Amino acid sequence: MTATETETVTEVDAPQVRLLSGADVDALATVEVGLAAAEDAARLVTGGRITTGRVQVNGPLGELTQAVPVRMKVEQRDRSEGGGELVVERPTERGDDRALHGLTRTLIANMVEGVTKGFEKRLEIQGVGYRATLRGQALELAVGYSHAVVKEPPAGISFEVPIPTQIVVKGTDKQQVGQVAADIRKVRPPEPYKGKGIRYEGELVRRKVGKRA
Repeated sequence: MTATETETVTEVDAPQVRLLSGADVDALATVEVGLAAAEDAARLVTGGRITTGRVQVNGPLGELTQAVPVRMKVEQRDRSEGGGELVVERPTERGDDRALHGLTRTLIANMVEGVTKGFEKRLEIQGVGYRATLRGQALELAVGYSHAVVKEPPAGISFEVPIPTQIVVKGTDKQQVGQVAADIRKVRPPEPYKGKGIRYEGELVRRKVGKRA
């Protein structure tokens, strides 16, 4: 293995994109991202643009641009030469460069998945009379206050309310989806005695025993 390691985002025959990690040869890690159709992979790779410190990826669900560490070299190879690859190289084997190498790979992986499949975060509401409703694009929460709390979706985010006690946050940017879901949970975090409030789907809330008479 040479001093310069590489990571690639490669188009393959099956409808998927494979990202190869630049880790040690005996522990080569792979992440597979499903695509709607094989031709989407070609559109995704050929539609991307790379500038110094910035990568842009286009896909069926939209476009994402992400700043990446300038020490990492990100190169888009011609499809006729490499089958359509985004190659990430690290300059040295120092610990900080290895860490930035993995970070860059993860950022690009999330961009690819975001513009092809998208991300979602689900929340649950517990409490008598607590509920969520959609008012156009906005989310309206009735969670025990004297007034309803309205959350407007930022650009790139959409809300769904399958039932009044469930909320789905969707978007192409993984970080943005997680942040918006956290902001909604913060409106009424689950309290530890009865568990009332807004929580992530499957979240375990530690309960406390109330005072006894």
